[in-house]
Amino acid sequence: MKYNTIISGQFVSRPNRFIAQVQVDGAMQTVHVKNTGRCKELLLPGADVRLEVCDNPNRKTKYDLVAVYKPSLGWVNIDSQAPNKVVQEWLQTEGYDLVRPEYTYGGSRIDFYMEKGEEKYLLEVKGCTLEVDGIGYFPDAPTLRGVKHLHELAKAAQQGYHCAIGFVIQMEGVAEVRPNTATHPQFAEALAQARTAGVKVLFLLCRVEPDGLAITQAREWKN
Repeated sequence: MKYNTIISGQFVSRPNRFIAQVQVDGAMQTVHVKNTGRCKELLLPGADVRLEVCDNPNRKTKYDLVAVYKPSLGWVNIDSQAPNKVVQEWLQTEGYDLVRPEYTYGGSRIDFYMEKGEEKYLLEVKGCTLEVDGIGYFPDAPTLRGVKHLHELAKAAQQGYHCAIGFVIQMEGVAEVRPNTATHPQFAEALAQARTAGVKVLFLLCRVEPDGLAITQAREWKN
């Protein structure tokens, strides 16, 4: 997944979850934040950030904040649209006969439905940007939608679908993701129930590039 045009800036503040104040070439700019999560451990005053230049002349903000530098880790992509884009690219290389995004199952839209011969697959995608001591954690804010998706996947697994939830790790140097029990215990419970029902948990490791993101490895949570 590649961005069109990327420039650098320094984070100043985040007045609300949709916008941030960023210094670009000595001038203050109001930019769109492509992540409604908290990201409070990343978006710190003075942090180096990467901005995508928006090509829509009618938009109020001309930049999107897509990545931030964490001194202990390196660049972290925080674009909440990036995980689905890189997963779709990755799935096209995995030998499926059909890959269909935004598939309606039960009362939810699951990110991907795939077919391989007679076998049917469902994959829900979650982006991980929260790291503590080398481990990724999800979510960084409560997600009722995430809990609902896990319940749907558990039902589908019992009906014969091959189901998985894939955590796209939007940073390098992190190889696994654990549920953030302190922030949302219900998600942790739903994840455990889904695994018991046969839902696989995939860790999708990424290379964070100056102008994009790419999946480099898929690992399954076995223990």
